[in-house]
Amino acid sequence: MTSLRVTTAGPLSTVQDLGRPGFAAVGVSRSGALDRGALALANRLIGNAEGAAGLEITVGGFSCVFDADVWIAVTGAWGRATAGGQPIDINQPVRLAAGTSLEIGMAEAGLRYYLAVGGGIEVPPVLGSRSTDLLSGTGPAVLKDGDALPLGHPHPEAMRPVDISPWGPPDLGPVTVPLYVGPRADWFTSASLETLFTTTWKLSPASNRVGARLDGIPLQRSAEALGRGELPSEGMVAGALQVPPSGLPTVLLADHPTTGGYPVIAVVASAALDRFAQLRPGQEVRFRHGR
Repeated sequence: MTSLRVTTAGPLSTVQDLGRPGFAAVGVSRSGALDRGALALANRLIGNAEGAAGLEITVGGFSCVFDADVWIAVTGAWGRATAGGQPIDINQPVRLAAGTSLEIGMAEAGLRYYLAVGGGIEVPPVLGSRSTDLLSGTGPAVLKDGDALPLGHPHPEAMRPVDISPWGPPDLGPVTVPLYVGPRADWFTSASLETLFTTTWKLSPASNRVGARLDGIPLQRSAEALGRGELPSEGMVAGALQVPPSGLPTVLLADHPTTGGYPVIAVVASAALDRFAQLRPGQEVRFRHGR
């Protein structure tokens, strides 16, 4: 079987597909690629199904080699990528000969690259998905130097380079995200609700695949909410904006816990969650009312 051998795994590289929905009742979140659009694009470029498993490479500093000729595509973050020492384009299908080393440098814009390979990564699925869930430990282990990953059978038709690559680098400036108030907005003061939409938040370096922590003006609970005590744990979804006692909100991402006791002041629109995959520490985030 054709395989990909990791020579340098970088800070955090994992196998990801589009996740394992339907298991929240047993404590397993959907997981999957944080930037679903970038993974789907990489797969489309080389003829895979959009949900085929690829690699999510955080920050960069990754290299690998293939034991057969393969088609690959790199999407998501923006930086220098080389094959056999020669530069290759981001967001383009690329044909690599067997034994060619692929190197993905440190991201200059965005934070997470996605590497798709013809046929997809064929590690054994767990609960119907090949995704690595860092919180529950479900799925394949985080990649390390020397790992060999099996590849599936590629699309039989030869791929051709696209004439135009209309996808540019991720934003480095402020990112504006639609937000829907509730379900626990009544736990907070009206001033805090206004603050949520008027403050420019910054992504905390403590963010990860579980949640995007935001630094800014702490949100205050109302006097009535303070008298209620703690909120019983309830179901959580990706995009929930939880507010812990510090008042600094966290946007739950793909590897989020399935329950939580911190009040959810609002929820990020699902279609906008991919933006958080490419935010860099310290990058600014603004919220607008969803429509």
